[in-house]
Amino acid sequence: MKARKVNGNFELADAPSHLIRRVQQFYSELYAREPGSRELTKQQFTVLAALEHNEGVSQTALVEMTGIDRSTLAEMVRRMLERGLLSRERTADDARANAVAITQGGRRALRSARSASDRAERALLETLPAGERMRFVKLLQTVASGADALEVDGKPNGRGRRRRP
Repeated sequence: MKARKVNGNFELADAPSHLIRRVQQFYSELYAREPGSRELTKQQFTVLAALEHNEGVSQTALVEMTGIDRSTLAEMVRRMLERGLLSRERTADDARANAVAITQGGRRALRSARSASDRAERALLETLPAGERMRFVKLLQTVASGADALEVDGKPNGRGRRRRP
């Protein structure tokens, strides 16, 4: 039974932002149920996947690649260093910047988590008709590209977030 529209034309069940959050929660549950997901959170998986083909990038570049905010990423990197998943050293170009790389332990964890992520993503997409799955992914890519194209203070904003005035 659909809820009555109490607040003008707004209905939570039709709000894209609410639906995106619900889909994210659903995916998180699917991922958490998979063997191999226990070693890495989804965000840790994202960091390692971004580093897999971008060894030695700065944490700033990692923020831009992953969309994870700077302070959250700094804390994640700290914990992943403690677990032996990452290595970090100062860059030659900028003594203030850190270059981050995956360790062998990080690569093992990434392989295991990738299998869990792949199975969870298949389960997520299986809720859609087969002919609509790729279209859904393409539409998500379009929305993500729009977020990446946003500018903050005249600079590209890879995280798709606007600063409040």
